[in-house]
Amino acid sequence: MTEVSVRVIDRTEEADAVFALVLAAVDGGQLPAWTPGAHIDVAVGAAGVRQYSLCGDPADRDHWRIAVLHEPRGRGGSAALFRTALPGTTLSVSVPRNNFELTPAARYTFVAGGIGITPILPMIAAADRAGADWTLHYGARSRAHMAFADVLATDSRVRLVPQDEAGLLPIAQILADRPGATVYCCGPEPLLAAVEAAGARGGVTVRTERFVPRPVVPTDADTAFEIRLAQTGRTMRVAADRSIVDVLESAGIAVLTSCREGTCGSCETPVLDGEVDHRDSLLTPEERDSGATMMLCVSRARSGVLVLDL
Repeated sequence: MTEVSVRVIDRTEEADAVFALVLAAVDGGQLPAWTPGAHIDVAVGAAGVRQYSLCGDPADRDHWRIAVLHEPRGRGGSAALFRTALPGTTLSVSVPRNNFELTPAARYTFVAGGIGITPILPMIAAADRAGADWTLHYGARSRAHMAFADVLATDSRVRLVPQDEAGLLPIAQILADRPGATVYCCGPEPLLAAVEAAGARGGVTVRTERFVPRPVVPTDADTAFEIRLAQTGRTMRVAADRSIVDVLESAGIAVLTSCREGTCGSCETPVLDGEVDHRDSLLTPEERDSGATMMLCVSRARSGVLVLDL
């Protein structure tokens, strides 16, 4: 990843098991610009790299803010940051990348679950500045698990739905109540799946973001195929047990990649010919059907050859 060296200048507890970090450039300069919905990759030592949404003010080029859900039984990234990301600590992060861009609309419905509130915070601020009609429905296990709830609760357009008090978010009703609204949702997989399904039934435009891979049941068994690099004419074989990224890196061809599980979008590459077996968690059904791009870290080929714009 393209690295930016930042220092933790503040750390606060925002909810049960959620802590926020305020970051500043180590060299004292301005940080790269970003837009609502953007995230950064954070190096977390032996645990690799994790993605965290920026949840501060895009106009503040001196500081970035992220919030981390501490999962002691998770994959190790949040546990590493919980132990080590203290004020004064230096972190290696990426420049911001946005796979969850807020597109202009007259009406928005925002739906957040748990730590999924983080990319939504700058979105509702941007929608407010644009004069758009918006609502936010925010669910979590309990009020104690709702990060930034104290500030959000002061706005009449925000509905807080603690599960232990009010049950699960009524997704179908939320979408039905606001016809014509563009829906943005971030949160755990069951919530994302429910919103996507309700949106599909109602013909509603839904945008979601995942930081863990979408459950994928491959329609085809993993088999070998070839990739042809259009810019050099070079052809390489991708074995059934290897990814395209593995093959390219073994051949000394640099590939921008971070998560290696189809969630961050850094390895998205144009496809010039061939049929893709998409296994990422980012592309929309329409984008998959077009076959114009693919995520090299997880997706494979249905055809014998894929021609890549590399």
